[in-house]
This record gives sequence, structure tokens and C-alpha cells, in this order.
Amino acid sequence: MTPHGSSANSTTPIPKIPDPLGDPAAAARPANPYEELAALADDPHPGAPDPSHDGAYGRPHDAPYGRAEEEGLRGLGFGVRSYYDEPAEPAYEDRMPHLRAVRRRRRSRLTRTVKTAIACGTLLAFLAVGDRWAALYAEGKAAEKVQDSLHLHARPEVHINGFPFLTQVARGRLDHVEAAIPDVPAGRVSVAQVSGDVRDVKIVGDAPSSVRGAVLGRMKGDVLLDFDDLDRELGTSQVAFTAGGAHTVRAAGELPVAKTVVKVRARAQLQRTGDHGVGTTVDEMRLVVPGLFSFTPGTGEDAGLRLSRPLAERIQHDAAKARALFGVRSIAQRFGLTPERAERVRHSERELHRVTGAPKFVDKVMRLNMLDVVVAHPQLLRKVGIDPALVEALKKIEEPKLADKLALHLTLPDLPGDVRLRGVSVVKEGIRAELTGSDIPFGKTAAGR
Repeated sequence: MTPHGSSANSTTPIPKIPDPLGDPAAAARPANPYEELAALADDPHPGAPDPSHDGAYGRPHDAPYGRAEEEGLRGLGFGVRSYYDEPAEPAYEDRMPHLRAVRRRRRSRLTRTVKTAIACGTLLAFLAVGDRWAALYAEGKAAEKVQDSLHLHARPEVHINGFPFLTQVARGRLDHVEAAIPDVPAGRVSVAQVSGDVRDVKIVGDAPSSVRGAVLGRMKGDVLLDFDDLDRELGTSQVAFTAGGAHTVRAAGELPVAKTVVKVRARAQLQRTGDHGVGTTVDEMRLVVPGLFSFTPGTGEDAGLRLSRPLAERIQHDAAKARALFGVRSIAQRFGLTPERAERVRHSERELHRVTGAPKFVDKVMRLNMLDVVVAHPQLLRKVGIDPALVEALKKIEEPKLADKLALHLTLPDLPGDVRLRGVSVVKEGIRAELTGSDIPFGKTAAGR
């Protein structure tokens, strides 16, 4: 029920109260919703006062709701400002000149920055090129001084590190210099390469045009004696040197002896001779005739002539060679045969087969020193298949001469200052030694000392 006693769900229409200021005829007509929509669409300023209706109180829509409310709030002292009272912002077209000026100022500042950066970059590039040119010129002059001081055939390579170079020249010292010197004379041979790392180089003279010399503060480098150069310069092109250990050099090659190719095997121990030299001592040498025997010159336990395994196996299966071997009493005794037993072995096929068929027969034959037998029984070698002339030619090879030919003696050239060899070792490429030095003068500075 409503407060007036009617039901909330009642369908009784509520009578419309006529507008006292409106048209009586319009009030009598029922409201048409389409006409109301059309009126709203035709009115460009809804709520504006209509001058055709001037009543005592005016129409309810003569003043918009918002303005009436604002007037009321102003009357109460709140001082509310109407949205319509705000000053209108200038149009975008009116602001275009100002925006263009701002953009021009920004572009001008950016252009000046770019130009300044390009100018600075160009100047730095010219300075870097000039500094590098001066460094290259100084490197060439330094290479000439090193070549003249060491009497080199090839020009060394010198690299001056550090940037900028001109500031180092101004204070008369170079921080770091690298040098690679090829083919340095060192006695019978030439050192393949000497590479050095030098610190604290004092320049003597006006660099880079008139450098008289330099003093190397601290130097550390490597000396390499290449095995290929060693083969060529020692005149042993048929002998190759290889690494045999940390301090061992092995030589292997071929030599023609009595129209026979004889293989040479040698071993040398590497050692430092003083502070400026390196040498080798040959302590093992052997000449091998492939398939026949090996000859070791000298007087040691391993010296002598010993048969090879192929020849010892041929003697084992050849009865004539075996009988000739046991015909020498000293050899029969080394096999543990008495004279009577040796006689039976020479005449009995069964006894001979029993001796030669022993498991250790070939090894015993290979351990025999046949050089002792050659003097008393020269024909024995021919019977077992060895040419006595070849053995005589090998005996004429003097061990000291052959050892000296294969030996190595390396000495650094005389250098001013404290230059020494350290840490000598054998590597795959050759013989390497560490080089150290301090206060080493070069050029006219060295001549003055």
C-alpha cells in the first residue's frame, strides 16, 4: 500500500496535472513521445530561456540547472567559478609559430653538439695518426741501431708499445719495447731467433729524428736454436737432430762407408757453458748396417761389433754359418761348450740342431762382440755374411772426429751490459734458452762505454 492507500501494484493511471502556463489545447492532447524527441533534436541550446514565453516566473528551463546551482553556491559565499568562466585556450593554429621556434632552437642545439663531437673526433684521429707515425719512424731507427750494433744480416723487428708514444718521448723513456732478432751469429751456428721483451728504455738523443742510442733497463727473452738450421750449418745435411728429452739431443742420419749406407745414431747431453754459451757432449754413438750388424766406436762396455737379429736368425737356420761360428774356440766357450762338445757340434747334425734350437740362441749370438774375433779370424765375418772391408772402414772412423762433428757449441756474441743465458732446455723445435739482462747500452751509447 502507498501512503495514500493505493496498492503498489495498482494499474490505475495517475492523473496528469496540467501546466498553468502551458497551452490548454496541448494539455488536452495526449503526450506524443516522438514529438518530444523531435523537439529535443531541433533545439540547439536545450535549457536556454525562450523569449516567446515571458511569464512572471519564467519557464523552469530559463536558467540551466548548473548555472542556478552555481548562483546559489555563490550566494552562500563559496566562490565557485563556473566552467564557462574559464578563459579559452588559444587554438592550435595560433600556437604553431611558438612550436616552430622551439623546434628550431632544439635542432640548432643538436646540430652544434654533433658538429663539436665530429670536430673533436677528427682532431683526436689526426693526433692518433701522427702519434703512430712517429712511433713507426722510431721503430725503424731502433731496428737500424740494433742491426748495426750486432752486425746482423737481416733487419730485426722492433715494436714500441704504449699510447701515446709522444708523451713517452717527451720524458725520454719508453715503457715497453718488443724485439725479434733473426739469425744472430753464435759461433759455428746462427741462432734462429732471439725475441726479447724490454722494459724501461732510456732514450739517448732527440727522438724520434736524432736518436744516438738507448739503454735497456730490464730485458727478458728467449733464444731458439732451430734443429733445421743446426743440420744445415753443421754440414750434416744427412743427419737430423731431434729432441730426446729435457736436456738430451738425438742425432740420426746416414753416412756412406765403403759403398754401403751406414746409419748413424748418436745421443748428446746439453749443458750450459758459462753465462754466454751452450754446448753438448756426445756420450752415445752407434753405426748401424741394416740387416747385418751395429758398430759402436770407443772402449766402453757397449763398444764393439754386434750382429743384428736378422743375421743371427740366418745363422740359426744355416748349418754352414753355425759350424763356422763354433769353429772359433772363444765363441764356443761363450756358449758354454767344451772343446770336445764343440767338436761334436761341428760334425753332428743332431748336436748342432740341439744347440742352435735353444730358445736363447739368437739373443746369445746378438750379444757376441765380433770385433775381438776379426783380428784372429778375419775369414769368419765373410763366412757369416759380413764384408771385412766394411768393418775395416768403420774401424778407421775415429770417434773424437765424428763426435766433434755432431757436437754443438753455441756462444752469444759479445754484448755490452749484463746479458746472460738461463734455463737451457730442449724442446720440439730445437734448443731454447732464457735470456736476461739489465742496463744494456745500444748504438753510440754502447761505443762510449
